[in-house]
Amino acid sequence: MAKYILKRFLEMLLTIWVIATLTFVLMHAIPGSPFNTSNGKSINAVAIKNLEAHYHLDQPLPVQYLIYLKSIITFNYGPSIRQPTQTVNDLIGQGFPVSFELGMWTLIVAIISGIALGVIAALKHNGIIDYLAITIAVLGISIPNFVLATLLIQEFAVNLEWLPVGTWQGVSYMVLPVIALATGPMAIIARLIRSSMLEVLNQDYIRVAEAKGLSPVLIVFKHALRNALLPVVTVVGTLAAGILTGTFVIEKIFAIPGMGKYFVDSINSRDYPVIMGTTVFYSTVLIILLFFVDIIYGWLDPRIKLH
Repeated sequence: MAKYILKRFLEMLLTIWVIATLTFVLMHAIPGSPFNTSNGKSINAVAIKNLEAHYHLDQPLPVQYLIYLKSIITFNYGPSIRQPTQTVNDLIGQGFPVSFELGMWTLIVAIISGIALGVIAALKHNGIIDYLAITIAVLGISIPNFVLATLLIQEFAVNLEWLPVGTWQGVSYMVLPVIALATGPMAIIARLIRSSMLEVLNQDYIRVAEAKGLSPVLIVFKHALRNALLPVVTVVGTLAAGILTGTFVIEKIFAIPGMGKYFVDSINSRDYPVIMGTTVFYSTVLIILLFFVDIIYGWLDPRIKLH
């Protein structure tokens, strides 16, 4: 186990370095300057030189790259170009807890509802409930979350006035964005669980458990569901990545003060430190998450050897 953890740790470092390098290259490959006004006209040339010196943009690219790597290692991404009174660390500290809360609630709702829907569909195979679950899954996968978010706002916030939108002040404000984000992952999980459960329920050891007179609830939750969860675990990392990156758009639609606001604004304003800092930060979070997914997968299936 220790050897495997060390190997995966080194792989994580390599992956983070590759992502950081690609982000740096792409940011500097885009033509133009971050010191442009909103109307496209550059500010005073002397002021630009002073700003470039302050942000080390007057240095050769190799020097800028080394400074950038140092900021990653020390987790000190420096000040924002568009918000010079705040550092990138400040923006991450303000926005990430909100984005993390939204993402975690979304993931919890997606996993629980997806597993429940998939299990029910498998147990009621070829019945009305099964067909209804498949329909819900297809619709959930087919409708983009930003389209669903718009429909939810129009119906439940504008027409019915049941739920508030526009900020992040309590549980009632979480309902619509969580539903908008969780529907797609829920549909994917439900389809995976349904297919996996149908396969597992036809295995010999399930028939043996039934012949022994074990209760259906015990058979489903203790014997069948654990093995049926394996395909879900393999996609949890990818789903988490999609949810976390998907929150950027949803946060913008619902005016949630998370990382999405800063990230989208930084792209529009070419705020290099914020773009590169948030990209590396989120990449690191996701890579660590995938590492834990590998560990959990090995725990669920003892046949998998970690080496």
